Amino acid sequence: MDLAEIFRVMRRRWYVLLPGLLLAAGLTFAVTVVVPVTYQSQSTVVLLNSQKATKAYDGNPFLSTQTSLTGMADSLARNLNSDVSVRELKSRGASGTFEAKLADNAQGPLLWLTVTGTDKKAVLTSDRLLTAYAKERLKEFQEQQSVDQNAMIRMSTIVSPQTPAAQTKTRLEYMIMAGGAGFVLTMVAVFYVEARKRSQGPTAGEELASAPEEATPAPDPDPDSDPATVPAPVDPAKESVVEETLAIRRPPSWTRSREDGSAAEPTTQRPVMAVASAAEPLDEESTHGHRPRTGQRDR
Repeated sequence: MDLAEIFRVMRRRWYVLLPGLLLAAGLTFAVTVVVPVTYQSQSTVVLLNSQKATKAYDGNPFLSTQTSLTGMADSLARNLNSDVSVRELKSRGASGTFEAKLADNAQGPLLWLTVTGTDKKAVLTSDRLLTAYAKERLKEFQEQQSVDQNAMIRMSTIVSPQTPAAQTKTRLEYMIMAGGAGFVLTMVAVFYVEARKRSQGPTAGEELASAPEEATPAPDPDPDSDPATVPAPVDPAKESVVEETLAIRRPPSWTRSREDGSAAEPTTQRPVMAVASAAEPLDEESTHGHRPRTGQRDR
């Protein structure tokens, strides 16, 4: 089946195609209502060495980096993603989905703190709460181990919580899926109806358009006449064959008889010469100077 045939089928079954397309449009609109737009805010923090460890670098924490700081950042991210931390954030008024992880392609103990939600203002507030809570949890870990204040790892905010940005990728994917599914179901319904119609045969309109021209029916016989003398109806096809056969077998026109019974005149007049009987001699007056024909030529 080529593209032209597909368009012809769609045009014939428009009464199935049109509701299907409306259904696909309705599904797409329903996705926009059911799946709201999500917003995302992100901040970046870094773990710094203690004041005691940075004395050799004149108190500059960015010059003193250790691998232990990256391990501490990973431990802090796992704790922030736990259910206990999520419940604590919810109790403080935060909303949405929280995520803490090591920054991609980072060369130091950098953390990404991300909040996702449907309320743009609430997302920004929740990200600020998550950043502050991460700093508190880092301090609690070290206090539980009785770490001296001068030896505690510190946290600094590199990128403050950003203005929430709309995340339309997931919503767009659902819209495409809903619209595509509706269109596929519509095409399946169109070709299913076309197959059913073809299996049931042509409709009345199609039969009327494709039916050959019917022969003229024979006149009804007179009820008072003898049935034996009533001519049977003649098929036009057979009648044409008979006429052609008669035309082929018909003798030439110059051999036909006239309507009054006399023979037709020949097309070419030939001289008729009288032939004398052997029993009656011809005289000179009857022959008008013509000599009778004999079997031999006069020498």
